[in-house]
Amino acid sequence: MAANQPGEDCMDGRSEAQRGGFLVRIREFKPKEVFTWQLLKTLAMGQGLAGLICGTAVSSQYLAAEFHLNTPMLQSFLNYTLLCATYTSMMICRRGDGNILQILRRRWWRYLLLGLVDVEANYTVVKAYQYTTLTSVQMLDCFIIPVLMILSWWILKTRYRLIHYVAVCLCLLGVGAMVGADLLAGRDQGSTSNILLGDGLVLLSAALYAVSNVSQEYTVKNLSRVEFLGMVGLFGTVISTVQMVILERNELSNIIWSWQVGLLLAAYALCMYALYSFMPIVMKLSSATSVNLSLLTADLFSLFCGIFLFQYNFSGLYLVSLVVILIGFIVFNAVPPPTAAAVSSSSSSICEEGCYENPGATEDDSNRDEDPERIPAEVEEEDEERRADKTDSSQSFREETDGDRSVEQSTKM
Repeated sequence: MAANQPGEDCMDGRSEAQRGGFLVRIREFKPKEVFTWQLLKTLAMGQGLAGLICGTAVSSQYLAAEFHLNTPMLQSFLNYTLLCATYTSMMICRRGDGNILQILRRRWWRYLLLGLVDVEANYTVVKAYQYTTLTSVQMLDCFIIPVLMILSWWILKTRYRLIHYVAVCLCLLGVGAMVGADLLAGRDQGSTSNILLGDGLVLLSAALYAVSNVSQEYTVKNLSRVEFLGMVGLFGTVISTVQMVILERNELSNIIWSWQVGLLLAAYALCMYALYSFMPIVMKLSSATSVNLSLLTADLFSLFCGIFLFQYNFSGLYLVSLVVILIGFIVFNAVPPPTAAAVSSSSSSICEEGCYENPGATEDDSNRDEDPERIPAEVEEEDEERRADKTDSSQSFREETDGDRSVEQSTKM
């Protein structure tokens, strides 16, 4: 029988280590290591963002139900104007590479596309309510989660584990419980004039939101939060102004202004402004997928407000849905998804004694890679000694060669 190859021993050792490691992790589970301050802070800030979305939903509901005001582009224009007045002005006052002129010179077309994507994502989801039902919007809006995971895997090089997929399924199960409670309570509001068009608009909005959020995560973690918000505010203001004049000029002329309408519009704009301002902070702590999982509770908060404000019927499934979504969110954030750098570094680790994934690697090289506490100065000294040894050996070889040549010449003479 042929002897086992080193690679086979390495694979067997790795599989046994993975099975044993899983059991060890279960036995050594410590709640304090899972419920860290970082996780609790991310959870609290995520639910704060969900509360802001609830504020936008309640104010929009009041505007539509009490004052018959359906102007999504006007509401978006107010938000982008606030962003532009704040963050774009900050960029104008900057000097050097952070100045707005330098950024526009290098990346203007990217932020133009990003602003267009963000504006249309906000517009299409509001427009969908005119053609389909609330249940369809709530269910299909979850399409943003798988699109986000795919884009994060492709663009941000995020590598998800099995536990992250389980957590996402838990959150979606909670959304299913919420939709079931709506159906049992007879709260299937909305229009059915063109369900296919409405559902298509919801899916399009979810995909656009996913693109915007992944771009936001990349910009916040690699560039700056002020740059993202300033550029989105600038181009969003321009695009929403043009689109508002084209699509909503009749609705704008028919608005009956009052202090209640102004107050509700201001409440909507301030909630959206706070949402846009704080979301990059939460996204920098976690990820775009994690933030959107926490935002799934926003519909529940809107329902709880609707029980008191709009006399909605209460169902115990709402509480079940809230608990399930929060559990899924905690499970997702308990194990941070590894990045491509972490995956590549872990793939070069040692499998067993004397078994390396790189056959050409020596034990000295592996020991150098294994020891994270080695002082850089010591490593540099060792490298200098090795280079000095190579130089001495090459010089001695040259001297021996010259000596041989002189002996040959004397022999010939």
